[in-house]
Amino acid sequence: MALKSFYDIMFQVQAGSKKRRRVVIAGAADEQSMLAALEARVRGVTDPVLVGSRKQILKLLKEFHTSVPEEDIIDVKDPVPACEAAVACVREGRADVLMKGMVETKDFLKAAVSEEKGLSRGKLMSHVALFEIPGKKLISVVDGGMVCYPTLKEKKEIIVNTVEVFHKLGYRRPKVAVLACVEFVNSGMPETVDAEKLKEMNRKGQIKGCIVDGPISYDCAVSREIADLKEYDSPVAGHADILVAPDIHTGNIMGKIYTCDCHARMAGFVTGAKCPIVLTSRGSSAEEKYLSIVLSAAAV
Repeated sequence: MALKSFYDIMFQVQAGSKKRRRVVIAGAADEQSMLAALEARVRGVTDPVLVGSRKQILKLLKEFHTSVPEEDIIDVKDPVPACEAAVACVREGRADVLMKGMVETKDFLKAAVSEEKGLSRGKLMSHVALFEIPGKKLISVVDGGMVCYPTLKEKKEIIVNTVEVFHKLGYRRPKVAVLACVEFVNSGMPETVDAEKLKEMNRKGQIKGCIVDGPISYDCAVSREIADLKEYDSPVAGHADILVAPDIHTGNIMGKIYTCDCHARMAGFVTGAKCPIVLTSRGSSAEEKYLSIVLSAAAV
């Protein structure tokens, strides 16, 4: 059964696992990240492993009137070694999800993607963002967080990565819309050419487990009524689960419009690595971080 809300995802994680997942936070002396991790523990989603300054971590835990087992605090004061220690926790089997706390994104990602000691599986890592807009179903926008200007090959890998996540969420054949500003191929618009090629790859079985269509405009992707008015006939029109943006700027802007103006709740993580990687922005709330942990736990 396809999960249609964050509540459904949380319920599945709580009820469907015999083993509690563990999330390791690099730079855990961060109020919002720790609140999210502790909320996940209370709700039976994950248990935290906290990497950072023990003194600062204990101070925050005291402020929150709680504690964690001594062995789940790893005292590493400097940010770069803290990132490396958190990644090592995953490699050693001590954690199932990696999360960024109070550390620089560049240091965090450098440790995560290191060929020797990182979490690479030899494939593209991409960001999956999931949005719950009031009155509407869950919808994903990719990739607004990792791949800046994806090539055709990278767009294919982004779709494959995202479809794998949707399969974990119970979607048998998620509908993928490759976005452009028009619904036809124009050789002067490379995005439309890529979209047509991705659709053909799907038809030939080179992209499996989903339905891909494009080029398709945003309004046709989310509104069957508008698609009918434009006489755009497609099984994806009005029913898209995954929106493939042409570049990172488009994907990022779409996500911020959803959260800032449409009051959407958002969760996201980096997929394609040996474990889900929660990489939220500096402006993310504790709720967004918590929902990202929930989504990551469902994808393990």
